[in-house]
Amino acid sequence: MNIKVLLVDDHAIIREGLRSLLEKQPEMEVIADTDDGRKAHQLVRELSPDIVIMDITMPGLNGIEATRRIIAEFPEVKVIALSIHSKRRYVADMLSAGATGYILKECLFDELVQAIRAVAAGGQYLSPRITDVVVSDYVKRLSASADSPFEILKAREREVLQLVAEGKSTKQIASELHVSTKTIEADRRQIMDKLNIHSVAELTKYAVREGLTTIEM
Repeated sequence: MNIKVLLVDDHAIIREGLRSLLEKQPEMEVIADTDDGRKAHQLVRELSPDIVIMDITMPGLNGIEATRRIIAEFPEVKVIALSIHSKRRYVADMLSAGATGYILKECLFDELVQAIRAVAAGGQYLSPRITDVVVSDYVKRLSASADSPFEILKAREREVLQLVAEGKSTKQIASELHVSTKTIEADRRQIMDKLNIHSVAELTKYAVREGLTTIEM
């Protein structure tokens, strides 16, 4: 039986390269790819992949939030993070969101194939650079921390925060999330109150520091 794979990365060259390589594996089928976390959630709903290869830092909806939504609705789907980030915060947040694999983009292609096979068989896979002890300890401490945006803010508030930090206007955010501008204004006030932050510049710094977005995009 083929392993159905969905590729999610905001760089087309990476998606195309991965698709070309994975389709050479006899038991793997790339059923779709996208550059957007929100679209990834929709594609999971429509196509029922076995494995989602998920980038973390993407505009619109980051990979951590997309993973949370996918796993909450489709717990049978397995998510493998494929990221340039090896910092504990990113790793811990992805595993807390429900990812069962985490590998670095610097890895060889054979490692990605190994990760897909391991996760499809019901296991987990972490790149060798990420030790089980460090990750497990950090996830436990992070879960108990009141400082994480995933503990403080609701799902839409995190989404609004990311879009604000990416420079989107209130009107643009309202259009993207299909709500009114008044709703977005109320969300932004609530976010600022919860975080005790009172400027867009400080919100942006917070979002970057907590891994919701990146200034490199």
